[in-house]
Amino acid sequence: MSKGGTIRQLAITASLAALTLGAASAQADTLQEALTEAYFNNPTLEAARAGQRATDETVQIERADGLPSAEATASATEFLKQSSTSFFTPDRALVAGVDLGVPIYSGGAVKNSVRAAKERVDASRADLRGTESAIFTQVVAAYMDVLRGQALVSLSLNQVDVLSVNTQATSDRFEIGDLTRTDVAQSQARLALAQGDLRSAQANLIAAREDYISLVGEAPVNLQAPPPLAGLPTDVETAVDVALENNPDLIAAKERAQASRYDINVAGSSRLPRVSVFAGYDYQNFLGSVADAPLDPDNPLGPTVASPQTTTAAQAGVSLRVPLFQGGRPAALQRQATARASAALEQVIAAERDVIAQVRSSYSSWQAALAIIESSQTAVSAAELSLEGVRAENSIGNRTILDVLNAEQELLQTRVELVTARRNAYVAGFSLLAAMGRAEARDLGLAEEGVLYDPVTNYDSVSGRIWDWESVPGPEVVTTSTRDIPAPTAEIPEVAQPLDRP
Repeated sequence: MSKGGTIRQLAITASLAALTLGAASAQADTLQEALTEAYFNNPTLEAARAGQRATDETVQIERADGLPSAEATASATEFLKQSSTSFFTPDRALVAGVDLGVPIYSGGAVKNSVRAAKERVDASRADLRGTESAIFTQVVAAYMDVLRGQALVSLSLNQVDVLSVNTQATSDRFEIGDLTRTDVAQSQARLALAQGDLRSAQANLIAAREDYISLVGEAPVNLQAPPPLAGLPTDVETAVDVALENNPDLIAAKERAQASRYDINVAGSSRLPRVSVFAGYDYQNFLGSVADAPLDPDNPLGPTVASPQTTTAAQAGVSLRVPLFQGGRPAALQRQATARASAALEQVIAAERDVIAQVRSSYSSWQAALAIIESSQTAVSAAELSLEGVRAENSIGNRTILDVLNAEQELLQTRVELVTARRNAYVAGFSLLAAMGRAEARDLGLAEEGVLYDPVTNYDSVSGRIWDWESVPGPEVVTTSTRDIPAPTAEIPEVAQPLDRP
């Protein structure tokens, strides 16, 4: 790109801030404030963070299979009828025991399951980045839609005022015979169309404000001009290179593909030996229900001695389990995991293609909008001169009322196109940054507004926590409802200059 072209782009990009007027009240909202509010109060983003915290737990869940386990059992039995061949006939028994198991070797299942879980945690973090970037892109679009809606309502109001004056002037001239009924009808028709366009513009503004409320959680008060976008690339090749390194969707696809490779090893481990160490302790108490035993077994009616009412036992050992035949299940699981890994690898290519297409498309849209801004500014200036000349010529009879109406409509259309192009350029530029992985809180300076959410903090907090009875607080809603926010109207803030001016 030439130096002159770069300067032109920077100048036009800076002029995007003129989509709304420079005069703003002290209560005006800025784009930074809207993004910050959405960052801390958007339910979709907050739900994604909760989902990330749930994914963090999978590592400890998989790791638990490789840790020691202890189990206590107890039972109380009342023998209602004894076997006729049994010489040991207690009436009741209390049995309790403690068993300890320590896995030594599991064929690599635990190790690879933990590795796969960690990869999926990284993928989930990338997904969270993608969600954050997508929410910000929607907020920027909603912010700019409100500004565009206000600009179009202002233009439509101005057009209605101008045509109302024209219609009244045309009627007055008709009354004195200077114009015909046709001139009056043409003026009235254009005024009616302008009034309909005004209603449509007002409805679109209300819809834009509703979208803003849904995303941000607050009503737009008096939005200020957005700041120029920083970090935009000078050429599409640079944009693609950056995106292929930083795009969160592509990163997530790569992490899942790596996790699927570990899943293959997990599936194959089911046909390998299992080695574990075990120990146990058992206790029995017959609760005094065992009859006393005779001192002389040959004289059952002679003197007796109390029989023991409790017994204990302990054991320890090593267990080896070697699968010999499982009906083909391990091989089927491994083939299934391999197929899923192949699908994950293809999804990486698909994600890469999507990223490239998105970057190139956003870059093209951004460049096109910049060009439209430049041409529309020229068109607005030319249309203003044209309208001024047509009105002057109409005053001396060289132009008809229809010529004046057409000139006014052409000026309105060029102004609308300029306002729309400025909105489109800003949104396309931000979408390009999002595709490049540069439209997240850390890139937009939101750290100055408060502590940013760090998913690693929760992961570090829950990692290695092995206490089964750890209590956690119940779920709660973090974001706020918009039920009490009054329904937006189509009113626009006071402006100081035409919205189509740079």
